[in-house]
Amino acid sequence: MKRAIPLILLLCIFISACGKKPDNNTSNTSTHKETESEVDTSVKGSRDNTPVVLEPSADGESIDQCDVASIDYSNASEGYIMVVYTGTNPKVKLQITGPDSVTYTYNLTDSDYDAFPLTAGAGNYTAVVYENITGDQYAAALSSTISVSDMNEFGPYLYPSQYVDFTASSLPVAKAQELAYPANEDLDVISFVYNYIIDHYSYDYEKAETVQSGYLPNVDEIFQSQTGICFDYAAVMATMLRSQRIPTRLEVGYKGEEYHAWISTYVKDVGWINGVIEFNGTDWKLMDPTFAATSNSPSSFTADDDSYITKYVY
Repeated sequence: MKRAIPLILLLCIFISACGKKPDNNTSNTSTHKETESEVDTSVKGSRDNTPVVLEPSADGESIDQCDVASIDYSNASEGYIMVVYTGTNPKVKLQITGPDSVTYTYNLTDSDYDAFPLTAGAGNYTAVVYENITGDQYAAALSSTISVSDMNEFGPYLYPSQYVDFTASSLPVAKAQELAYPANEDLDVISFVYNYIIDHYSYDYEKAETVQSGYLPNVDEIFQSQTGICFDYAAVMATMLRSQRIPTRLEVGYKGEEYHAWISTYVKDVGWINGVIEFNGTDWKLMDPTFAATSNSPSSFTADDDSYITKYVY
């Protein structure tokens, strides 16, 4: 007999708390201007801008399953697992706990496999599929213990996953290829993508106030509307950069006292840069795309490491 337990949901609360309405003297969009005038976008840069979109797969080589769910960890060394729920329960959760003891909770909503990142590096993970019993009571339907001795450290931040969901045909992928055309190095791509987002996207304050728990960004819809909340900004930027072979983390935590989402990128010979970055020629500064796009002076929205407290990484 399944034992019912209360399942604490840790992930879905942040999306409605990542922005405040501006005062009457603040514009919803940035007045920052791109430096495209300083870059000849008609001239091909030395960097290859061909998109590379990795495809997560459930290969069936290492799998645990029951009559209603399957957990495929054939590619755990690449930094992800594939999970599918095929039962009839309308409220199903997946929890993943890694070697850092941090537990991530996801909704399982599709009848097809979905990819979930393993973000704590090599070590032992547990993955548990829970079915709702009543109220906030859930019972485990399937559990896997996954041992990862050697992991591609960049895999979780290059493959698509439930929170950064894209394919080779996604609109932001094509735009990233266009933006990266004149780039000579990864830093150029990051700068071009960053400036494009903060100049063309506006923050959706109404959505921030009404978005429901369990919301997931649709990067094509966000790309077309050019508006969204912090989660949306981060997902689109992560899509663009990952498709250009730049490892990118979507991070959730606190910026000051606000629960928020931002991205970090990995740059060769530099390492991980926390938050979207600004480089003045000498120093790195952290910059978050949502605060930049909603400010009249985006350059003022820089922060030191202590102002960003990361809780979860995707």
